[in-house]
Amino acid sequence: MEQRRGQRRRQARSLAFLLGSIIVAAIAISVLSGDDDAEVSSEDTTTTSAASDESTTTTAASGPAGDPAIGTTECPPADGTAERTTTFESGPLACIDPAKAYTAVVETSKGEFTIELFADRAPKAVNNFVFLARNHFYEGVLFHRIIPGFVVQGGDANGDPPGTGDPGYSFADELPTEGPPFYEIGSLAMANSGPDTNGSQFFVVTGDNGASLPASYTLFGKVTEGMDVVAAIEATGSEEGTPSEETTITSVTITEA
Repeated sequence: MEQRRGQRRRQARSLAFLLGSIIVAAIAISVLSGDDDAEVSSEDTTTTSAASDESTTTTAASGPAGDPAIGTTECPPADGTAERTTTFESGPLACIDPAKAYTAVVETSKGEFTIELFADRAPKAVNNFVFLARNHFYEGVLFHRIIPGFVVQGGDANGDPPGTGDPGYSFADELPTEGPPFYEIGSLAMANSGPDTNGSQFFVVTGDNGASLPASYTLFGKVTEGMDVVAAIEATGSEEGTPSEETTITSVTITEA
């Protein structure tokens, strides 16, 4: 009898551990996803990129590995002379050369930070980011969700409320494979609302909680200068993710070498 009770206790502990693991996984999913219906509130969301029903989704079948194209929209001029555009019928053609090096300088209302873009590891995501930046998509856009020790998230020019919008299309994941950990403080990754739902929203990892995320988010860059500025933005955040003051992106300037 005592042996049976011991077995039942061990089974109960095992079940509790399994349920705990499931709950942790569910929290990670809910913290990093969302939808247009805002069923997941800002209290338990962090990296949200919601694709509308009308959005065009480009899957991995759009091209071979290393092909940066995710759609049929023409590339904007590299000199920054394009008119600001925030909605597109399709993602871009190949606007970058994955063999080249790309850097983004993000000017914000709190200062600027510099990002090394990983064109060789995530050519589609970098192509998309460069395309949007050269179309001035990010200008005036808020960092709408900020959780200290976790992430600083922005990049939604169309959502009402911010965090529920997209550029009119979505594209396939390019998930990290080196890890765990898959991310580090300063990592730049695409926000999403599930597999292959990348659009325009991105986040910068600012703490250990963000660095411990599962490999469910396309890693496409890292902050190399200006983490003090990122920290200043992070300082306006809250546990709920709602910032205490607005921080906007003034411009994103792309350089190619």
